Amino acid sequence: MSKFLAPFELTLAIIKPDVCRNPCSLQLIRQIILENNFYFVDTRITRLNKLEAEKFYVEHKNKFFFNRLVTFMSSGLMSVHILGRENSIKAWRELMGPTHVYKAQYEAPNSLRARFGLTDTRNATHGSDSPDTARREISFFFPDFNMDDFYKYHEEAFRNNEVVFDPERWVHKIKDAKAQKI
Repeated sequence: MSKFLAPFELTLAIIKPDVCRNPCSLQLIRQIILENNFYFVDTRITRLNKLEAEKFYVEHKNKFFFNRLVTFMSSGLMSVHILGRENSIKAWRELMGPTHVYKAQYEAPNSLRARFGLTDTRNATHGSDSPDTARREISFFFPDFNMDDFYKYHEEAFRNNEVVFDPERWVHKIKDAKAQKI
């Protein structure tokens, strides 16, 4: 029997362009993520072009909001993260709050979307909704990241908090990287 209460998971987190335009809000959201016991396994600042945004959101292609979403998500820089912790998918989704900003303000007033979201499209954050989605979304933004290798070589160090936080890169690094396969 594992000594851990829940599985250590990885999830994708996006802080959307509207938040990234305001460095103070971006910094505050990242700090809230840290305070909620997430590890920043990897971080990337990026901008999607329209074709990349269409590919990322392809499951919404036939929905009325698709063009608005693609246009918005390709409108500026995004802060994209691989977050890790026990039950990270569920925990990140709870921290984000409901997709619809007004619902978030009513049902989860301390959530990120309630505090930082503007509209249902400009709702501050995105997160994976399942392990399969997390794997697909992580590989989209971090094509060189191997999730299987992470679990094989690095998960234990993260579980045991054998990591240090690098605030310049917004990532946690394994304390004794020489002992770990990189």
